Amino acid sequence: MKFSYILIFSTLLVSCATPVSHTNTPLSTYDKDTEYGIEKREDGFSITVYYSRYQFIPESDAVATACKSQLTAIAWEHADNEGKKIDPVNEQRIRVSMGRNGLSGITSCQANAVVKWANGL
Repeated sequence: MKFSYILIFSTLLVSCATPVSHTNTPLSTYDKDTEYGIEKREDGFSITVYYSRYQFIPESDAVATACKSQLTAIAWEHADNEGKKIDPVNEQRIRVSMGRNGLSGITSCQANAVVKWANGL
């Protein structure tokens, strides 16, 4: 009986994975799938996005693409709210970490990037 409990606990533990956090920035809710945090810098800001959604069939690429898309959209929206322009976000500079909970079917992504204000503004 003890062996059964250990086996069940091990299975539950192995089936869950969360994305690695790159920052300690507090996150705010953006929509039902997205949370974000912005940290001001002298030359712009750092943005962190946590994106997760249910997937019956795991498609990590789709979640990673949606996560990066949300990061850039929120960055542009933040710049508009500040009344400033930003340099385009280089996709290769976005740090992405993926995770999946096999029991609940939730695939999640955490992305982080540094966004710089456009020159002259």
